[in-house]
Amino acid sequence: MDNATPLTTEPTTDALARLTALLEAELQATNEDIVARMDSPVALIPQLAAHIVAAGGKRMRPLLTLAAAKLCGYTGGRQVNLAACVEFIHTATLLHDDVVDESLLRRGFASANAVFGNKASVLVGDFLFSRAFELMVEDGSLEVLRILSSASATIAEGEVLQLTTQNDISTTPETYFEVIRGKTAALFAAASEVGGVIAGASAQDCAALRDFGMDLGMAFQLVDDALDYAANQAQLGKTVGDDFREGKLTYPVILALQDADEQERGFWQRTLEASEQTEEDLATALALIEKHDCTARTIARADAFIDSAVHRLAVFPESEIRTALAGVARYTTARSH
Repeated sequence: MDNATPLTTEPTTDALARLTALLEAELQATNEDIVARMDSPVALIPQLAAHIVAAGGKRMRPLLTLAAAKLCGYTGGRQVNLAACVEFIHTATLLHDDVVDESLLRRGFASANAVFGNKASVLVGDFLFSRAFELMVEDGSLEVLRILSSASATIAEGEVLQLTTQNDISTTPETYFEVIRGKTAALFAAASEVGGVIAGASAQDCAALRDFGMDLGMAFQLVDDALDYAANQAQLGKTVGDDFREGKLTYPVILALQDADEQERGFWQRTLEASEQTEEDLATALALIEKHDCTARTIARADAFIDSAVHRLAVFPESEIRTALAGVARYTTARSH
């Protein structure tokens, strides 16, 4: 579509509610599909899967699939299975991530590995990945299969790359962005693109959706990393300072290291590289992040990605769904304020 039209957005939680309301029937069908596909005669599988699915989450990724399909004028039913597929990929990665990170909280509740143990969490994550691939194959489109299977591989690569940068204070911003592009943004991009593909949208429109999702995913992870040094536990739904304790080199820390004097660099070297931490060190880390304005600078970088994401939508004609999608993009960084 050639005629770009301007967008107006509201960066509030109302934007997410509006998008959810516009897609209410499709989202309900997706949730029912998720519950049905989680079922197994092995009782522990639905029990553990339900634990993490019932913990909530905004269904952001499946919403992107549903919204992209509607934005492109799709009136069939394939988007429901694919939205469920996207959620299964995401949930599988969460189960595996929490084991790798030894996390005790997920979305404000005890993580699955904390309740059921590491072995069960890994194996149920594998089950959900398998279910996701069943849904891809059922759809019957080789292009959809290519996009979602490629995203699954990219997510794993991003997670492994992050593992190799852990405790490495020489990690560059470029490497950090490569990590989050893989572990987070790739699924946002794929979730958005497949909605256009099933609608028979043009290559230009599918590319715009993919790029929208990629920009949105980059911003989403930047905000998440900023909040780890800024939010309280109740707001965030995870333990504040997890990234610090795990030795993760996220963007706020990379910025702090760039501006660090010799004493500050020694602090980061001891706490992150040598993993020698005391109870007082998190407070020092938070103070250094604040001193160098790293949280605000991280959010500013996220805002730039959101500006780009919203611009990608301008190739589509004005509609309720386009306005709601742009609003949800703005909400991504607004949740940090």
